Amino acid sequence: MKCQKCAKPATFHITDVVEKGKHQEFHFCDEHARQHLAPPEEAAETQTMGELASKLAAAPGTSGAPGSMREASAADKQVCPVCQITFLEFRNSGRLGCPYDYEVFRDELMPLLESIHGDTRHSGKVPKRAPRNTQQQTTLIQLRNELKRAVAAEDYEAAARLRDKIQGIEQDPA
Repeated sequence: MKCQKCAKPATFHITDVVEKGKHQEFHFCDEHARQHLAPPEEAAETQTMGELASKLAAAPGTSGAPGSMREASAADKQVCPVCQITFLEFRNSGRLGCPYDYEVFRDELMPLLESIHGDTRHSGKVPKRAPRNTQQQTTLIQLRNELKRAVAAEDYEAAARLRDKIQGIEQDPA
């Protein structure tokens, strides 16, 4: 879908309530959405969509009273050393940046995961041949790479031994 005011793709879809029971839909690009959402006296200022959303959330008549936005806590300022995402960014987007975030934000995520899923441990099905731990998974990856090299070098005896090792690890329940 294209922006209603230009040929750029519409990335914002805004519904304005005109009067009770009636609404008007707008489809804008980033620039025109900013212009539409900004109060007339601030339209000339350059603002990000996040700033506009914050102002709208704190505006009188919205679900939160003016100034009711909560202050950033120490947890919100935590930063993942791998992907550089902050906990506040996660809270705003609902998406983590990398698997390591589960360790960095563990204290904040555990209550959240428990309230959403009812538990903090996976209790569903797992493939039978899935590795039980990361060391075993690393070993399997290395063996599979060696197997590919042995087959490419036409060393079928070594390939057979590697195949048997892989099968042994995959079938070992421990």
